[in-house]
Amino acid sequence: MLYADNDVALLTLAAASDRVRKKAVSPVELTRACLRRIERLNPLLNAYITLTTEAALTQARELEAEVQHGRWRGPLHGIPVALKDNIDTAGIRTTAASELFKDRVPSEDTEVVRRLKNAGAILLGKTNLHEFAYGGSSSVSYFKPVHNPWALDRIPGGSSGGSAAAAAAGLCFGSLGTDTAGSVRVPACCCGIVGFKSTYGRVSNRGVVPLSWTMDHVGPLCRTVEDAALMLGVIAGHDELDPTTVDTPVPDFNRARRMQTSKLRLGILRTPFFDNLDPDIANAMAAAVEVLHKLTATVGETTLPSTSAPLDEIYNKVRGVEAYTYHSRWLAESPQKYQTATRERIIQNSADVKASDYVQARREVDLLRREVNKVFAAVDLLITPTLPSPPVLIAQGADPTAVSIRNTSPFDVLGLPAISVPCGFTTSGLPIGLQIVGAPFAESTVLALAHAYEQATEWHRRSPPV
Repeated sequence: MLYADNDVALLTLAAASDRVRKKAVSPVELTRACLRRIERLNPLLNAYITLTTEAALTQARELEAEVQHGRWRGPLHGIPVALKDNIDTAGIRTTAASELFKDRVPSEDTEVVRRLKNAGAILLGKTNLHEFAYGGSSSVSYFKPVHNPWALDRIPGGSSGGSAAAAAAGLCFGSLGTDTAGSVRVPACCCGIVGFKSTYGRVSNRGVVPLSWTMDHVGPLCRTVEDAALMLGVIAGHDELDPTTVDTPVPDFNRARRMQTSKLRLGILRTPFFDNLDPDIANAMAAAVEVLHKLTATVGETTLPSTSAPLDEIYNKVRGVEAYTYHSRWLAESPQKYQTATRERIIQNSADVKASDYVQARREVDLLRREVNKVFAAVDLLITPTLPSPPVLIAQGADPTAVSIRNTSPFDVLGLPAISVPCGFTTSGLPIGLQIVGAPFAESTVLALAHAYEQATEWHRRSPPV
């Protein structure tokens, strides 16, 4: 099934934006179209935890009036979007998909929400996720599992599963998720859409319920690369109240789609990223690399910097301690309010980590984020599969090993910009993702190749059968 214009909710964000600007469609029409699809499909997908229907329609009317009076805030003006429910919203509950926070209503918006509102985006609601973002399936949630719009018995990936399912099925024009080990790119891959994690420090994390302060990133999930660039352009930028953000100029990311890719040097990361791939994924990646050969100057093989400990070990030590530090008070006071799988993971993943081990691992992160620049002396971009295997059944989703973060978590440790774009389907019709990784703050280069690949293929034009 291909996306069609007969349902405006299935327009790309860019196409909808163009129509709003030209007054060919109104923000109210877009909002109502999304709400109709939510009413019909959310009972199947369980993508949303909280809907903000009346507030969204009120906001849409106000933004429509602005358009009629000649005011144009930019490409997100009047565009309905969704937010992962670990991103604080003033006056709207933010649950992190946990009973512990089921009635929690923040008093302030996160910085990214403030930027979205200023840009004229319309908030439709808050999306379901793997509880406290601590997992890759979105099966473990106080509000029940999220379902994959391509196969309702399959996981949508996680932890931003609701954001991905909503964007893929036309329940919004774009959404925000968070990515600590792959939680934007994994669900994007599983749901056949685009997910982009920018450089650590490019986007503010202030106001996001943390999993790991050192690894957390906020990023867009959209149906096309152009749409992701438009959303990233709004949320990116220095936040003087967030010490993790970097005060560096933010380019016009949307211009990246006009960049030439013919001089780019690509490095394929073979080991371990291509090890033990599902046969369908191996075939899709071989075909994708052939396309990339035609789009770029060179395609060779490369490796990441050597480390004193494996990247996954560094990741686990840092994330485990930081997650436990955030949750320790509630684990002592109300352990029963966590899903069993979440509670056990938080405790187990920090149990054997000594303070000295954490400090050494945390220092290694800082050193690696400098050392990795040397890789990009020889290549411009890195290429891997997003996931080594297709999405599993929801019934298997509570198992921490159900989703491999082998190919995604290294780039949270390294803090590099990384995107997942659709590159095929399995024989059973499940999406496959291609991951493109860039140098620090080289988001535009990542977007340029992602867009060129997207335009050279048809995968992004398919929509789920729901």
